[in-house]
Amino acid sequence: MDKLPEGGAGIKRKAFTEEQIKERVLEIGRQITEDYKGEDLVVIGVIKGALYFMADLTRAIDLPVTVDLIGFGNIPGTTSKTGVVRITKDIDTDITDKHVLIVEDVIRTGLTTAYLISNIESKKPKDISVCTMLINRDRMLLPLPVKYYGFEVDDSWLIGYGLDLKEKGRNIPFIGELSGKE
Repeated sequence: MDKLPEGGAGIKRKAFTEEQIKERVLEIGRQITEDYKGEDLVVIGVIKGALYFMADLTRAIDLPVTVDLIGFGNIPGTTSKTGVVRITKDIDTDITDKHVLIVEDVIRTGLTTAYLISNIESKKPKDISVCTMLINRDRMLLPLPVKYYGFEVDDSWLIGYGLDLKEKGRNIPFIGELSGKE
């Protein structure tokens, strides 16, 4: 597959097909539409991984929404253990007294998401909920306000629909399980 880095792992199987993803995103969009009818909703995507999911999801929400992005970078040797990250792109939208929905690609331990929630809470929103395409509940280390999710996953290495291997493969329209990781 041309979208994978050369010499990298191959895709062992499709974990979630393009059709499964589309249907699940539509279901989540309908639920969000119902839950936030008449409310002021700000959708904040976590870049880069959530871009594809967020684009599809916001089109599936039948409400006027404000969209923004937040980006972060790992701090070598600490992020996976502490969840502390460095913000590389903060939101530009005033979220004071507004409902905020953070959109993630995958939540594993939840440490990074908890850090982002803490950062966003400092901006005084009405409330914060989380929507993630994938969640690994077995690895979560703390409770998070995950209100919507696409699919539960295990520890498999995944690629596609925003997930990458060395910044490649995000644009694969399905989510595949890699045969190994470099």
